[in-house]
Amino acid sequence: MSSSSTSRALEHPLSADTRFDRRLGEILDYATEIFADKGYEGASMRDLSRLSGISLAGLYYYFESKEKLLYFIQQHTFNTIIERLREQLAEGDDPETRIRIFVHNHVGYSVAKQKAMKVLAHEDDVLKNGYGTELAAIKREYYRICVGLVEDLAKAEGLKFVGRNASATGGISTRTAVMGLFGMMNWLYTWYNPRVDPGAETIAREMSDIFLRGVRAERAGDWKPRREPNLSRGSETGGGPKAKGPKRKPAPSLATSRTRS
Repeated sequence: MSSSSTSRALEHPLSADTRFDRRLGEILDYATEIFADKGYEGASMRDLSRLSGISLAGLYYYFESKEKLLYFIQQHTFNTIIERLREQLAEGDDPETRIRIFVHNHVGYSVAKQKAMKVLAHEDDVLKNGYGTELAAIKREYYRICVGLVEDLAKAEGLKFVGRNASATGGISTRTAVMGLFGMMNWLYTWYNPRVDPGAETIAREMSDIFLRGVRAERAGDWKPRREPNLSRGSETGGGPKAKGPKRKPAPSLATSRTRS
């Protein structure tokens, strides 16, 4: 089967009702589980065959390579989140409400699809060439949506210390604010436990509150432009060079890699 026919079948997976499309969705679910548990490099098509009960020949009928599987998992996840977001944003025009919608949509998906989010984070830089370029473009779109929402809030509420170049005068740059929000949301899959943590709606409200209170911290009117302190010299900070610790790979999940404001 050609890759173009597979692409067409995945364009609207939630509305598909044929045996072919259902099997396609099942393979993606099984592949997500395999990649989450073993990692992309450690997983094989044979592992997927054993878990799914589908022969290798059957798997290759749908996808010609493991790389293509990873590509479709990421593409489908990103597109699903963005499509759901656009539908919900169309129902609200208040800047704060729209930011809360953004957070709730992201958190809700993360809680429901923790293994998919793990795959996005851990296999973020695996895909190259055309696959990687396409996914990077989707991430930039998602990032820009969030930037627009934050800028709308700053404009509506007169948050002069939040803006693209605000860090130059001691404020908060829009990019830093947005990346901080993504950092908070993207780590959810590493710690969320439904047995001890509240549901997605509560987590989303709490994260929204943390973010909104942060960017509104100086809204009272006592904020003044100020120079940033020079922390580049150890003598001025009271300490020498930091000891090097073990390197840890970050989790650059949705929209946190290869994005520029």
